[in-house]
This record gives sequence, C-alpha cells and structure tokens, in this order.
Amino acid sequence: MIYAYCRVSTTHQTEENQHFVIEQYAKENNLTVDVWVEETISSGKRLSERKLGKLIPKLESGDILITTEISRLARSLMELMGILQTCLEKECQIWTLKENFRLGTDVQSKVLAFAFGLSAELSKSLLQARVRESLARLKANGKKLGRPFGAKSRELKLEKHRHRLELMIKRGISKTKIAKTLGVHKCTIYNYLKEIRQSADY
Repeated sequence: MIYAYCRVSTTHQTEENQHFVIEQYAKENNLTVDVWVEETISSGKRLSERKLGKLIPKLESGDILITTEISRLARSLMELMGILQTCLEKECQIWTLKENFRLGTDVQSKVLAFAFGLSAELSKSLLQARVRESLARLKANGKKLGRPFGAKSRELKLEKHRHRLELMIKRGISKTKIAKTLGVHKCTIYNYLKEIRQSADY
C-alpha cells in the first residue's frame, strides 16, 4: 500500500499544494496512491491527536508513506525518531519529496533521519532563544510589550459611541455607569475624555 500524508498547521495554508506535489510525483513515477491522509493541525499536538497517529499503527511491511517534507511528520526530534523507529520496525518506508529521502531499514536511512531531526530541533531552539533575547532587550530598554493601550486603542472602543457618550455626560450620568453601559472600563472613559477635552466642551 502507498499512503500519502499532507498536513498544514493553519487555515492560511492549504493541503491542496502538498496534495498536488505528491500527485505529480506519483504520476511521473508511475505510482498509485492508495490512501490519502490530510489534516489541518499543528505538529505540536500529540501524535495520538493527529490522523498520522492513527495511520502509523495500520502500516504493514512493504508499505510506503509519502510526504512532501519530513517536517510534515513532526517538529520534535523525539517524536520524529519515534515515528521513524516504528516504521523501521514494521519494515515500511517513509519517502520525503523535498529532501529526497527513502527512509527504510538501512543504516544510512537511520543516520539521515537522526541528522535531519536534530537539525530541525536545534534550529527551533535557536530561534526561540533569539526571540527571548530580543524581548528581554526591548523590556530592558523600557519598551512596553504586548498590545499597546493608547489613544488609538481607546478610539476604536469609544469613537463610534462618541455622540452617545457626550449626551450621557451632559445629562450628568456618572462615568462608572457610562463605562458599564458602553462595556468598557471606567479608566477608558476617563482617558478618552482627557484626550478629547480640547475639542469638546463638557
């Protein structure tokens, strides 16, 4: 049996691209894909929660699992090695089109799988370290992290209610009650009024 596995991690990506690549490869090499397994899920999810986790136990000796690249299978080195080890024990193969790997029962396949998995894991760790260092540097320099709370943020919340807000202020309604009515914190009302004080006569 020949299985094809396609996985995307976000709704902005599409499985159709991977499907097309594998389909074209199969046509060019006179192969027939017997089963397509496609899913939209992060590789960070546990293998048991993914369709791939349900497929692997079904593989039998001589089966081939084709995917566009080895990172479609896993991002964790340990999980990747577990998948490859299971396939090696079952005497089935994993073919990756981007890297042109034919991971079977030979020693070279095991070395390639380990080297690629280790490289992916190290790259991920280094990227995370750079992000942490950049955030720490920005924080040390006094940069406020997270979504800014400023004039623009308050305008988005209150500008569309400005006329209604002005009427409530003129009627003497308390700012706490106005905030509750408009569904915002009372501090947002105070800050918004402070910003427009020069252009509005209360």
